[in-house]
Amino acid sequence: MRSASSIRVGGFAVLNTTSAELAAQLLEQRQAGKQTTLFFANTNFVVQCRDLRSRMAEEGITLVNDGVGVDIAARLLRAERFQENLNGTDFIPFLFRQSSAPLRVFMVGGKPRVLQKAAQYVTQQLGQVVVGSCDGYAGIRVHPHLVETINQAQADVVLVALGNPVQEKWILDHRRGLNAGMLAGVGALFDFWAGDKPRAPVFVQKIRLEWFYRLCLEPRRLARRYTVDIVKFLQHCYRYR
Repeated sequence: MRSASSIRVGGFAVLNTTSAELAAQLLEQRQAGKQTTLFFANTNFVVQCRDLRSRMAEEGITLVNDGVGVDIAARLLRAERFQENLNGTDFIPFLFRQSSAPLRVFMVGGKPRVLQKAAQYVTQQLGQVVVGSCDGYAGIRVHPHLVETINQAQADVVLVALGNPVQEKWILDHRRGLNAGMLAGVGALFDFWAGDKPRAPVFVQKIRLEWFYRLCLEPRRLARRYTVDIVKFLQHCYRYR
């Protein structure tokens, strides 16, 4: 699901596609019994996942563009343009809606309270079947057989929300042992589903300033990401232009 239709950003091959095309491909792969690992490549991903770059080129792994920073880099350094912004917050619910039948979802990551509320949202609002969950704190530390638990639950989709680069490394380390057809690193998605973090108003999303809205809400946590790490991101993009 990569090759000719990808744009290289900071040394990563990022698929240039649309929500509809990507969802159809993922569901087709699942029907064919093939596993796909999905990562959302934003500026933080490019900076934090440097050590995983060679592993990201393995078969069965798909990277898609997330955020205005990746888009700007593609235009300035590659003179290319992504068709659509494919952030996980919007795409994962879209993927669920495209499935002809509810998908069996296993959720990994987040605080226990957040995870519980997010699982309720997936069931009640998105109409999927949550077959299990494991929080990203005490839960994942004391669960030595998590892969076996996920397989026993017969999950179709495993969503991992541990933040970059922890979630990517966990998925890469365990994906070959998992039977689920789709694996995805989803960052703060559980926080949004649980209502623990608000999304930007729609008009802010449309003008591509959701990152600034989040920075205003969490300046201490995100200040480095949108200052120092942006400089690192641009350096990586220039180096691998």
